[in-house]
Amino acid sequence: MNRIARALAVLAVLWQAELSLGRPLRRQSTRTEPDPSFAVNVSLGGKQYTNKGLVAFGLIPSNFKDSTGDTIGGIGSAIAIKRGSFAQQSNGSFTGTIIAQPDRGFNVDGTIDYQARQHQIDFVLTPYYDADDLVFEDALDTLQLNYRDTLLYTERESQKTTGLDALGVRSAQGEDPPLPIAPSNGHLAVDSEGLALNTDGTFWVSDEYGPYIYLMSPEGQLIQAVQPPEAILPLVKGALNFTSDTDPTTGRAGNQGLEGLTLDATGNTLYALLQSATIQDGGSDKSTSRFTRLLAFDVSNPLAVPPSLIGEFVVPLPQNKKGNTLAASELHFVSEGVFLVLSRDGDGHGGDDDKSSFKQADLLDITNATDIHGTKFDDPSNPIAKKGKLDKSITPGTYVSFVDFIDDTQLARFGVHNGKPADQTLIDAKWESLALAPCLDPNFPDDFFLFTAADNDFISTEGVALGKPFNAGLDNDNQFMVFRLTLPGASAAETEL
Repeated sequence: MNRIARALAVLAVLWQAELSLGRPLRRQSTRTEPDPSFAVNVSLGGKQYTNKGLVAFGLIPSNFKDSTGDTIGGIGSAIAIKRGSFAQQSNGSFTGTIIAQPDRGFNVDGTIDYQARQHQIDFVLTPYYDADDLVFEDALDTLQLNYRDTLLYTERESQKTTGLDALGVRSAQGEDPPLPIAPSNGHLAVDSEGLALNTDGTFWVSDEYGPYIYLMSPEGQLIQAVQPPEAILPLVKGALNFTSDTDPTTGRAGNQGLEGLTLDATGNTLYALLQSATIQDGGSDKSTSRFTRLLAFDVSNPLAVPPSLIGEFVVPLPQNKKGNTLAASELHFVSEGVFLVLSRDGDGHGGDDDKSSFKQADLLDITNATDIHGTKFDDPSNPIAKKGKLDKSITPGTYVSFVDFIDDTQLARFGVHNGKPADQTLIDAKWESLALAPCLDPNFPDDFFLFTAADNDFISTEGVALGKPFNAGLDNDNQFMVFRLTLPGASAAETEL
């Protein structure tokens, strides 16, 4: 264990002691509102949205283990604020519980029989609004994270789900469509990506294999499986082929499933975003995979009336300087027709290169976008974008740059950096989740905290998976950030019971 890793481990112990004793931060913010010089304003649909800057940073060490004994990792794949948990304290801090859902487990050397799950993580958020830079150790006090427990997911007949590659297909049974399974054990293969919580304790999970959406009970038991339109299903010579290792002939590209999942303010409409274009829409190459699809389902009474597709829109994802698509990692509802979309490169700590060029939560407006659901475009033989060129009959959503995760000034305020050196203060590579909570500020009623967490790919030198130790050659902590935004018309319904 290197010097910084040892220091972080000691800090984690000290922090737990400070939290239990109610001790204050080592350095308190002198401001009660963000420094106005941080504000970045953008316009969309005649309204002004404001990014007021980064206000908190925290982490869970890469070698931390959950209640099953497995290393906690990948938890940035999806997060949500537990309904009814978010509250403001008399000292100006905020408390609540994050529900964090990892993906398919440590799979650097191949997929494993990792049971899908979610973790409950309590937090204390003490926003830091000053312009002065904190040292990294003090920055960790702004978002204190305390693991509570883990809920494991099960499928039909209470079988465990698995993270193994979906090399098999279970035939349609009862109300279930054909499902992706691992042939070695016959279990439902789930690469969990999206998460949306219902008021009754049930929750929705989207995955990459299907790519399907699953309704789960409060106990983590599969209730219902929702299949997307045929244009999105992975087909090889007309037959379902759910593997993530290779691209199909049509449908979602390999490992490019339903990354984004979010409910509207009523909880009656569920939106799911495909990570990048389908194969027939240009998804076989990053230079042509820009135009992806956003699906809307009626989930107002899913047990009585199976969810039905009621909307489908084209989203123009951002591209880098080379013209390659920056795929979407998350979607979050803001207000009617308006969403946040997290797109990024794969660089940063644990990534391909230490220096990241793009990680952003941007605004998407589908108010004037063409609704293509129920049209010829749901047939894979009718692409929306041949070789990446959008069909002239389709108007895509409006995509506007908004929150930059790698702004050097903002990162430095929390002792974090982008680019070398590759140490524990280097920003993580794979940010994949978004959650909103109201700032509860009467002077700024449209202000919200934007929580985001990174998927660290379970990378640890002291990892454990399925009871067996592993050394991934690097310690990549589970990092979290919180921004403060002004979002006109946004609802706090998702944090309410």
